[in-house]
Amino acid sequence: MEDISINAKKPFSFQAECLSEVSNTAGPVEAKEELLDECESIWKQMEECHSKLMLLGTETLLPSDAKLSLLMLRWKALTVDFHQWQARNPEVISTNPDVLLELGKEELQKVKNDLEMVLSTVRSKNKQLEEELKREQQWYEEQKQMLETLNKMEEEANTEDEHPSTKRELNVLKNKVLKLKTFKKELLSALGEFLDEHFPPPEEGENIKKKNSSAEPVVELITLQEILEMLINTLMTTPHEPYITINESFWPPYIELLLRYGMALRHPEDPNRMRLQAYHK
Repeated sequence: MEDISINAKKPFSFQAECLSEVSNTAGPVEAKEELLDECESIWKQMEECHSKLMLLGTETLLPSDAKLSLLMLRWKALTVDFHQWQARNPEVISTNPDVLLELGKEELQKVKNDLEMVLSTVRSKNKQLEEELKREQQWYEEQKQMLETLNKMEEEANTEDEHPSTKRELNVLKNKVLKLKTFKKELLSALGEFLDEHFPPPEEGENIKKKNSSAEPVVELITLQEILEMLINTLMTTPHEPYITINESFWPPYIELLLRYGMALRHPEDPNRMRLQAYHK
């Protein structure tokens, strides 16, 4: 029965709080007194109803049926309250225009605050949706470009299947390779003739001097053409490591000649290694 009494007091307590706030803000003193009188009258009616409910709940019940009976009483009280609220017509709290104006302002302010909260929520949601839309559009563009690329690759593959390379094209490439090899041989031959004419092999006297100056076996000196061929082949076959090691078979005047005129470069850390100048870059 205490639950029922609490539920009965809640609507009136809320109404009394609202009326007290309005009465504090209302201008005229008469409106305030009028509201207080109405509150006193309603409060007396609520106390009478509460007393009647307490008298109805004083019947002694068996322990086994206490819970069920309590639930039935609550159900009946809620049903009666429901029917009363359904049959009740809205009542005007006060006919004072100042009080009604303040109540209207307060209700409008509450509605405004609620609408502002809804507006803020909607704007936040719209911003999230816009960001998601941008991400989806970006993903769509990426997928579209990928699809276009795949379609292009498929078309090229189909075109190659329909028009395969002919033997004539392969023969043209082979002829070009043969021409390049022939041109390379001609260049090397011309280079050899030029070097033999202007830079002959080291004289035998150089080898004899090395025989007399050292007891070790004599190493035969190589020609300038052989040195250049070694540099060229090393540069072309291993461009990442184009250096060759200078040994005793290299005639020092040839080494100085290549370094002095910039045709070869010495290793920055090892003076016994050198490389051909990369003229093709």
